[in-house]
Amino acid sequence: MASEDTHRGRTTAPESSVDFAVEPVALELGRRFVDAGFELSLVGGPVRDLFLGRTSPDLDFTTNASPDQTLAVIKGWADAFWEIGRDFGTIGLRKDGFQIEVTTYRAEAYDAESRKPVVAFGTSLVGDLERRDFSINAMALRLPSLELVDPFGGVRDLHAGVLRTPGTPEDSFSDDPLRMMRAARFASQLGVDVAPEVSAAMTAMASRLTIVSAERIRDELVKLINGAAPRAGIDLLVETGIADVVLPEVSALRLEADEHHRHKDVYQHSLTVLEQAAALETGPEGPVPGPDFVLRFAALLHDVGKPATRRFEPGGAVSFRHHDVVGAKLVKKRMRELRFDNETIKDVARLVELHMRFYGYGDAGWTDSAVRRYVTDAGPLLERLHRLTRSDVTTRNQRKADRLSFAYDDLESRIAELAEQEELASIRPDLDGQQIMAVLGIKPGPVVGRAYRFLLDERMENGPSSEEEARATLLEWWAAQPESLETETKETE
Repeated sequence: MASEDTHRGRTTAPESSVDFAVEPVALELGRRFVDAGFELSLVGGPVRDLFLGRTSPDLDFTTNASPDQTLAVIKGWADAFWEIGRDFGTIGLRKDGFQIEVTTYRAEAYDAESRKPVVAFGTSLVGDLERRDFSINAMALRLPSLELVDPFGGVRDLHAGVLRTPGTPEDSFSDDPLRMMRAARFASQLGVDVAPEVSAAMTAMASRLTIVSAERIRDELVKLINGAAPRAGIDLLVETGIADVVLPEVSALRLEADEHHRHKDVYQHSLTVLEQAAALETGPEGPVPGPDFVLRFAALLHDVGKPATRRFEPGGAVSFRHHDVVGAKLVKKRMRELRFDNETIKDVARLVELHMRFYGYGDAGWTDSAVRRYVTDAGPLLERLHRLTRSDVTTRNQRKADRLSFAYDDLESRIAELAEQEELASIRPDLDGQQIMAVLGIKPGPVVGRAYRFLLDERMENGPSSEEEARATLLEWWAAQPESLETETKETE
């Protein structure tokens, strides 16, 4: 029997070894379905999260009621409802701030060559659970009785920290190949290991992911990267060969070690940088609230240009010249193929392109002009770049690590000092386009842009100046320009 937890306002289910609580809205919905002659169960992730002591943002239910019958039960009770998933048996609704989905029992299979499921409604709760991805998600809580239904050992596997499929993994992954990505995502989010037979099936069936849409793969990858242990998820993708299909640039980081071991393991280094970058994220009020996908993905991919640029120099040294520039191009290409939005692509690629900019600062120092350019080139990514650059230090040589850390401390200190004197985050020339045209007596055209860039360089190099000084500098530049520039200006007019 269930007991009331009056302090929390929820009902607890003592049937499990964990004292978990169910939201009142779920119990109320369960009573409505039972009173109407139907079954209703909380199912999947929300049940798993109850055992983990976590609160699910959404509530998923399954029922033997058809979509039409579900609509009849919720109308007049739900604050709002929608039928966008009706063809798949799903009715969505909102009640008391909760997003709720109620889905008719399903017996679902995927065509071997298709990306889309073939949907058939089922007749039993156990049959519905059997078609789910993993045993830890194939548990249900009957409502309002709070009877736990766990036919495939989900509680056992959850306590053991292992990922198994309700049926054979081959059947599960054949039905929906994306479940292989989901296994890696759960390794990251929940810290679970995959069972040996699951890993073997992932390895054998990795190529099946080629029929899955890029958007679905992208969404799983984002969840993996943003998980608590992204290293574990990426490792699983690489070890099973799935990364060869969805993120081959990461697999390629496993460079063959040169016989004299003159360069570090780039793959393991990249995973360490990913972990260290995640550890430098801030709380919600900080400059880089975690989890920050842009920072983490840039950390993982920052060295993807190395395989293409590796050179063995005379004497046995190994170089990776311009791997930052090459890597940025590879990042853009891969993220476009995964259908990321343009802004995210631009930000990740820019961080990869800039991640080497700092090196050399500790040896020779930078002029104020170089510091200004560093800040301006990073723009709104500066705080992320700080964290990526610091995370890129994985050397076991403590003296070298300390030297680089002190150097970056010094750089950040100089940025802060200059920021007090100048508006580094929004550096502009001391004259705008209208002022430039007025000073030179020219009309809009390419020459205005050249003059603007000249003044911007002056601003970077020498810091801010007065309007009078800027006018004099501009006129001096103008006087030194070739006659062809004056001719070009007249042709534009």
